[in-house]
Amino acid sequence: MILPRTLEKSILDRLENQSINRKIIILYGARQVGKTTLVKQLINGLKKRTAYYNCDYLDVQSLFSWENAGNLTHVVRNLDVLVLDEAQRIRNIGLVLKILYDQFPHLSIIATGSSSFELSNRINEPLTGRKIIYKLFPLTFNELSSGASGLEKKRTLQRILRFGLFPTVILMDDKEAAENLMEITSSYLFRDILEFQHLKRPEILLDLLKLLAYQISGEVSYTELAGKLGVEQTVVQRYIHLLEESFVVFRLPAIKRNLRNEIGKSRKIYFWDLGIRNAIIQRLHPLNTRDDHGALWENFCISERMKHLAYTERSVNTFFWRTYSQKEIDYIEEYEGKLSAYEFKWKIGKKMAFPSAYRSGYPESKMEIVTPDNFEEILFQ
Repeated sequence: MILPRTLEKSILDRLENQSINRKIIILYGARQVGKTTLVKQLINGLKKRTAYYNCDYLDVQSLFSWENAGNLTHVVRNLDVLVLDEAQRIRNIGLVLKILYDQFPHLSIIATGSSSFELSNRINEPLTGRKIIYKLFPLTFNELSSGASGLEKKRTLQRILRFGLFPTVILMDDKEAAENLMEITSSYLFRDILEFQHLKRPEILLDLLKLLAYQISGEVSYTELAGKLGVEQTVVQRYIHLLEESFVVFRLPAIKRNLRNEIGKSRKIYFWDLGIRNAIIQRLHPLNTRDDHGALWENFCISERMKHLAYTERSVNTFFWRTYSQKEIDYIEEYEGKLSAYEFKWKIGKKMAFPSAYRSGYPESKMEIVTPDNFEEILFQ
């Protein structure tokens, strides 16, 4: 079963109108999120001459190598669209793409990469003004549940909080989903970090991920992490940066504007996919047997909102808010100078109110409580 992806229309529109503003299309995303499926769907639907190359293969790497870049006429002369999947495997890929772009003005090019730190470092300077970047994340709730009934959506939501939204996982039964997640976390997800970054102590990466997995929805201290791992803070910061660039986690900083007791120099770290988070700490059991519903719900809502903002190309500043007296708000957006504050509640008992310190400090801010009953209308607006 192939699910339509939100990015499909944007990329397709650009491919069909390359003559207006021609750019090399760069598609980033973690391994197994569906990049290959998406680009194949795109080129299969085009009435153009297309070719797809998987750059994990050595013969493809040789064919598009820097040394051979001047002799590619026979490869692309009869093509309208060229796809290089996992393009970071090609040495000097930025210069190779520049040559293809400059020498073959009729050619539309798509290059995908599972590690933005690796591919972006190689293409930024050579492709200045020649590229447009898209990011593909795990499935969104809307992509998965389009056309589903209200009851089906509630059941889907429970599975997402357990198994996440990787395409190869969420459509499987529970046993297969758990096995597939374990395979992804052990074989695929960190492959590029380990291969390209030559980590001296790769076991630290998994230990760090376990610590981060237990701390979703909580503030993360680099000093505390470094102490538990027995390494310098700079090592922790570098590893977290690599995990961000590999689309495993993302950071949310604290906001500090008006109030004296606001915490400004802090951050939370969330996972792009909850299945990955749960697999890392081997907590894939049903929600009614566990106590982390609130943290899972917060991570789900923020990651879904981040995906929505990326796909709709909306540029906003994102934060959380907390004071030294432990008053906090899960998530805040700043858009065109206006603030919107959100609290994420899996279950609501007594009436929920936003902290008075925030309400008095930011009286113009919009404030909303997000629950399983209303999250679609709030997160995807």
